[in-house]
Amino acid sequence: MMYHIFKSTAPPMSQHVQFFHLPTMTTAALLLGLWQSACAQETDNDDRVEEEVVVIAQKQPYRGDVNPESLPQSVQILSGDLLAAQGITDLQSALDLAGSVARQNDLGGIQTTYAIRGFAGDESMPSGYLVNGFSAGRGFSGLRDVSNVERMEIMKGPGSALYGRSEPGGTINLVTKKPQFTTEGYLQASAGSYDSYRLEGDYTGPLNENIAYRINGAVADSTGFRHTQPRKYALAPSVLFHLSEHTTLSYELELVRQQALFDRGIVAVGGDPDVLPVTRYLGDPENGPSEIRAAGHQMVLQHELQNGWTLLGGLGYRDSTLTSYSADAELSDGRQLLLTDGRTLTRQRRSRDYAADDLSGRLELTGSLATGPLTHHLLLGADAYEFELDFSLGRWRVDYGSMDPTYAIDIFNPDYTGVRPQPAPQINQLQVQRTRGIYLQDQIDLTDQWKMLLGVRFDDFDQSIDDRLSGLRSTMAQTATSPRAGLVFEATPELSIYASFSEGFRPNTGSDYYGTAFDPEESSSYETGIKAATEDGRTTATLALFRAKKSNVLTADPANPGFSAALGEAQSEGVEVDLSAELARNLNLIFSYAYVDAETSNDVVNLDWGVEIPAGSRLINIPQHAGHLSLSQDFTIAGAPASVRLGVQYVDERLGETVDPDYVLPAYTLLNLSGSYTPAAKVALFAHIDNLLDERHYVSSYHKLWTMPGAPRTFSVGIRYDL
Repeated sequence: MMYHIFKSTAPPMSQHVQFFHLPTMTTAALLLGLWQSACAQETDNDDRVEEEVVVIAQKQPYRGDVNPESLPQSVQILSGDLLAAQGITDLQSALDLAGSVARQNDLGGIQTTYAIRGFAGDESMPSGYLVNGFSAGRGFSGLRDVSNVERMEIMKGPGSALYGRSEPGGTINLVTKKPQFTTEGYLQASAGSYDSYRLEGDYTGPLNENIAYRINGAVADSTGFRHTQPRKYALAPSVLFHLSEHTTLSYELELVRQQALFDRGIVAVGGDPDVLPVTRYLGDPENGPSEIRAAGHQMVLQHELQNGWTLLGGLGYRDSTLTSYSADAELSDGRQLLLTDGRTLTRQRRSRDYAADDLSGRLELTGSLATGPLTHHLLLGADAYEFELDFSLGRWRVDYGSMDPTYAIDIFNPDYTGVRPQPAPQINQLQVQRTRGIYLQDQIDLTDQWKMLLGVRFDDFDQSIDDRLSGLRSTMAQTATSPRAGLVFEATPELSIYASFSEGFRPNTGSDYYGTAFDPEESSSYETGIKAATEDGRTTATLALFRAKKSNVLTADPANPGFSAALGEAQSEGVEVDLSAELARNLNLIFSYAYVDAETSNDVVNLDWGVEIPAGSRLINIPQHAGHLSLSQDFTIAGAPASVRLGVQYVDERLGETVDPDYVLPAYTLLNLSGSYTPAAKVALFAHIDNLLDERHYVSSYHKLWTMPGAPRTFSVGIRYDL
């Protein structure tokens, strides 16, 4: 990383200095004290003074001071501007732009879940994405809004091992918008199909020469194409303190509230998902909405030491809750009336009351030193977290073989009235995970062209599960060592070739139906690839070949919903292509494609269903071929800026049910169209049409009776005003 020093003679109160991204967490008392300390540094008059201001480059954790282009791994960047141009407002939709990322079972439409390069983690829990290097996926924070996202980093393959507790396929890191020392902002409103309305805003500026603030967020309301009435509230204020020439501190708060009816999707009658309309809701509106509340805090202190070394420390805390009642299609053949008459769907009634607390911290030292002809780019760090999950699930279901229609529904003529049985306690657990990690990485400049990376991570993990129903307590403790190695050959400044290897470790949350805690996942990952870029940086491309394998893989337990089951071992291999190019003046292309061959690598017998899953079986919801292409053209209309963008998304057929290899979701291709027009300096008009050809498609499935359709053709129009 480079550091830039500028001298300024501007009045202190109008100092226009931009500081880069620095996340952080603190208390109100600390904020007040820092505010007073910074304000005390102001001059008592309006005389112009000469001062030296250091603009500290952004330090993302677990990264060191090496440019991403020089690292032996594939990294795909999706900017916030790109997401806005395509009308994308949530993380799940944003990940559709990455060919190697596939949607997974999303817990009734209320959590973000995905697989990278074929690996998804625990299907019963949200995916473990990061926000500024802090975990945001543990717990229940709902469908992540992207109104405060500056960019998304999809860090694929072996490089993800350094973060610890991640999938071998990769890690998603969201970098949020940070306070700036220049005043800017916007306010935008939009409306669209299915009574959808959204208000979004962002504003940043200086409080004085040493403190900058930012506040952004969004409010959204809709009927939803499946009539689930989703509502979303997101607010993200932040503040940045310039404590000295070499030290900054920032605090970020994130408040989230989301509501929607719990929705398992449609049922495939006789294995055919096209029998019912995609809008047919088979849940119970009288259960009321599932409600998610979350609050996240981040605090990071960055201090520049001598000789270009940097100390980075951070704390993160996130608490989240989920409360819900749901009507879920019964998956047991011996209880399901639909298999008898072809129209009556037997349902379970469930209650959920989940609460999670996630506290984490880290400390890093980064810098470079020379030993003879070699230059070492060193990263030394330690991190720890404590994750506590209070997990309560209730369930009512008919007795096996009784075919009781008490809570059933006619799938062709739904009647949402009737008796609502009270769920009985099924799970009531307190789960606590604690992990301490130490990591070391050294990227060595062997010559101007050859770079070698060596790294290792040590983890000490323990877990306790207190089962309040049985009175039993289970514990587990384990240590793991995860090495990493890579080699980069920079043939020219525009072309490099790399190879990389790592081993990984990720704790598995919870226990199986019988109360046995799961062993952590262990993985190994290989990757080799080519990176290319034009001299002006307007065109970049990465071609990567990968292979990964992991053990102790979990899958959702079909016979005991709410629990997970061990699947054993799985492997994935394939090819990725990421391309960003300026084809002509104001004509730009973004392309992402992945071929992923993901399958089990050992024979497994599902004891609950009595079904053997042989080695070589496909992994659920993983397409072999997937890709996204975006073509945009900028032009003028009557001298005013305008743009149009065409997006094409292709997703291959996918296995739709683990225990039935014959249930396959069909492939689909979606066309999306976006446009904008700026008739005045601060006013922009925009419009988006998704699924332009109104193609019927299915985005994910867990079972043929829990299949989630994609939205039909939808549109939105809006206006943006720059403040």
